[in-house]
Amino acid sequence: MDMQIDILTLFPESVDAMLNVSILGRAQERGYIAIRTHQIRTYTTNKQMQVDDYPYGGGRGAVMQADPLFRCWEHVVNTYGPGRTIFMSPCGRTFTQSVARELKAQYDHLILVCGHYEGIDERFIQAYVTDEYSIGDYVLTGGELASLVVADSVLRLKPGVLAEQKGYEEESYWDGLLEYPQYTRPEVWEGRAVPQVLLGGDHQKIDAWRGEQSRERTRLRRPELYEKWCETHPVTELPKWKRGENMRLVKTDEQFAAAARIFVEGRRTTCAENWTPEYCASLNEEEYLLQLRQEKAAGWVCYLHTTKDVPDGIVSINHKVGHIEHLFVTEKARGRGIGMKMLDFARRKLSEHEHPVLSVLNTNTRAIALYTRMGWKLTSGTELEFTPEQYPAVVKKCALVWMRYEGSAQK
Repeated sequence: MDMQIDILTLFPESVDAMLNVSILGRAQERGYIAIRTHQIRTYTTNKQMQVDDYPYGGGRGAVMQADPLFRCWEHVVNTYGPGRTIFMSPCGRTFTQSVARELKAQYDHLILVCGHYEGIDERFIQAYVTDEYSIGDYVLTGGELASLVVADSVLRLKPGVLAEQKGYEEESYWDGLLEYPQYTRPEVWEGRAVPQVLLGGDHQKIDAWRGEQSRERTRLRRPELYEKWCETHPVTELPKWKRGENMRLVKTDEQFAAAARIFVEGRRTTCAENWTPEYCASLNEEEYLLQLRQEKAAGWVCYLHTTKDVPDGIVSINHKVGHIEHLFVTEKARGRGIGMKMLDFARRKLSEHEHPVLSVLNTNTRAIALYTRMGWKLTSGTELEFTPEQYPAVVKKCALVWMRYEGSAQK
């Protein structure tokens, strides 16, 4: 037997109804796993089969007694061998996918204790419980649902339970990200079509699309998860420069005009979430052309990225202070790694500065995540703050913040 789980509960029928059917039920029939439930009341010593009593010190409700729990636990250990004893409790460590993987990898026998009422006698916990886990910051009427969550999430990781190992390796939380969207037949449902990339049969493009969707979904829905993922998944290899790609120093009037057009498009995109639509629409090339020329006079240099002579990105740097700004890529050119290549180019241009800084809007979480993976870290400094009180066109408070390069030394 590869993995066995014993559940101590006051309601074994409800647990059996969930764990003895479908995938887990078939896995038990095939001998991959064993799930057993044990009625705690069976191990009482009173005719009423009472398992609870009033709490010492007073208070509402009742507390489950230690002795019936111990007798039930002792029976399991004597019959099926010792196991990792887990009490499901709101006071426990948060149960996550990484904990499930840890339990699956390190133990072949789990004993799950389901509490009820106001809890269980602390002395049983102190004497026999090895771990306390909570499935979330809320309270349930009993530990059965929580035990079902733990049992299911651990058992499905065991070889043979799922048809393929890849079945769970591509799911949410396995690599720290949420799972990508899934689609099945029909191809069009109520006017909504399956993304074209999934229909072409190019698995390299499909994998790339799924990876991007997974990262974007996590960034939007669980920013704290995405931040953690970015910190543990640095960019180890930059996209390769392709034939026809160039970085050109902005010098001519034509180049300044092209840079201003990209500047306006980029500002409209980054400002859309925090400024009024009227303000974004009012941004114009003449204004940013003037700004670029003024910055040049103040010591900034602007570089234009082109693909087959078509301008599609800009970045500005200041050698004197080691600062990077205005990193924008046109909408049509996004998704090709141009932003990564331009940022790396700009950093290398500032080789005289060991820790250059760059400016980014703090609500531009997608850019911050990418820069973090490339070795940049947010600082405590704020370059400029925008509030509705100070700026009537601002609808959501935001700030221009600094990120400092803390990656590997200049090459």
